[in-house]
Amino acid sequence: MTAAENVVRPLDGKVALVAGATRGAGRAMAVELGRAGAVVYATGRTTRDRRSEVGRPETIEETAELVTAAGGTGIAVPVDHLEPERVRALVERIDREHGRLDVLVNDVWGGDHLLEFDKKVWEVKLADGLRMLRLSLDAHAITSHFAVPLLIRRPGGLLVEITDGTEESNRAYRGNLFFDLAKYGPIRMAFGLAQELKEYGGTAVCLTPGFLRSEEMLDHFGVTEGTWRDAIGKEPHFAIAESPVFVGRALAAVACDSDRARWNGRSLSSGELAKVYGFTDVDGSRPDCDAYFRDVVFGRASASAEDYR
Repeated sequence: MTAAENVVRPLDGKVALVAGATRGAGRAMAVELGRAGAVVYATGRTTRDRRSEVGRPETIEETAELVTAAGGTGIAVPVDHLEPERVRALVERIDREHGRLDVLVNDVWGGDHLLEFDKKVWEVKLADGLRMLRLSLDAHAITSHFAVPLLIRRPGGLLVEITDGTEESNRAYRGNLFFDLAKYGPIRMAFGLAQELKEYGGTAVCLTPGFLRSEEMLDHFGVTEGTWRDAIGKEPHFAIAESPVFVGRALAAVACDSDRARWNGRSLSSGELAKVYGFTDVDGSRPDCDAYFRDVVFGRASASAEDYR
């Protein structure tokens, strides 16, 4: 055994399910859990054989391979989390293969292509609006319904709802009623699940990245992770953007924290947690998107994005 193989990592022996791990924050969170030693089940609808309605090329198989390359064990399982029997079968498989679940991440979304801003509820396409609610609220609730009984089998389970924006920032209307509900719902889910998990020694939180440099966002601006700053000319606020690794490290920090119950029921951001745990983004900075938008964009403070990195 080499010295590297002999290293004991904080999540060795732990099992995680990242529901919605195909790309972006979900992929990065799966990889960082793997880096900490976990077995990670990475689920999603896009595989090497079939793409989801989102139409992106990233696959769950690629995510699983990245988890394994980082030092964990990645297991790709195609699952549509709106299909209860598929989710039931997934949880039964995890139980059969490992007999435990230590971390559950509800990151299912995939509704950005349905979004129309600045339209009244009677002006949006009803089918698209309801689909957004299904992709967020229904998918997360179905997954929790089947997975939480396995999560609470041992004390210390962690359930993480992923959304866009903190409880504070989501007090402002998001410009589309269905999107507003879809993004606030996980915050309330985490709050409610925190109450339900408490007696079992479990913790539930809601976590959000800041302005995320996802694969889709980079493509939108015609840049790569290596050249992302070139997009600041088109969108000045992109200067506060963070890589998906940042929120992945935020999740891993909470998962590795023996005192994580202090966060129970809370809405948390990657920037906030970086100040507590000391991790950085890939460039060594600690972007605090929420504070930047609160102080500079909406508060009109005289500062730049670099002051918040």
